[in-house]
Amino acid sequence: MMKRQRRQHEIVALLGEGGFRGIGELAEALSVSEETVRRELRVLEASGTVVRAHGAVRIAKVETEGSFATRLQRHAEAKQRIAAAVAQLVADGQTIYIDASTTGHYVSRALRDHQGLTVVTNAVGVAAELGGRNDNRIMLAGGEMDYEYRACFDATARDFLSMFTPALAILSVESVNLDHGFADYHAGEAAVCRMMIARARRTLIAADQSKFDRPGTIQVAALDAVAMLVTDAPLSPAYAGALAGVEVVVA
Repeated sequence: MMKRQRRQHEIVALLGEGGFRGIGELAEALSVSEETVRRELRVLEASGTVVRAHGAVRIAKVETEGSFATRLQRHAEAKQRIAAAVAQLVADGQTIYIDASTTGHYVSRALRDHQGLTVVTNAVGVAAELGGRNDNRIMLAGGEMDYEYRACFDATARDFLSMFTPALAILSVESVNLDHGFADYHAGEAAVCRMMIARARRTLIAADQSKFDRPGTIQVAALDAVAMLVTDAPLSPAYAGALAGVEVVVA
């Protein structure tokens, strides 16, 4: 299983260089048979990670701006349960960072009854949910808007975010994998997440079970590099072992 996950991660990394790649080209790069590549691609295609066409394959395109509402509804019940559990871990008056993920958006909704929060974020939706209520302070990073995420990830945003040392960084990721840890597909989002993990006193990852065993393109953190994981189902023995030093909350 670990070998297959590592191979899938290598395929995603190769495809992350851009454009379509042929099955034979991938097989040669990995020193495996074309049938082995096809078997791994079937798994990646089923998870929505890649798209195949006419004997070639590429990374699936990132969700577009118009699909933000659709992504909010994907695994919505699990995300809402996770968000409610995360909200219970946040104290009134605390300084927190919330990322631009759809799970992060649900977390901001779950925090609307909290008082006196200082919320650092690069996500417009998070600021809209928590701003102007209950004596909250909103520190919103500006810069060039990424309309696919409704957030800013550029150097201007990172410079602003680098000034803060939140007590808790609340992040989600696209992939949780025994081989490469926590990972994302979006380079800007991954860079901001890595920076806020370094800046925050504690980091909480909120990820539903659909994210587990998915290959990711860009590593955000090792599995043991965060303080807490909030998810929606009990961990398998393998993940329980890998996350033995992490506080795990099942919503």
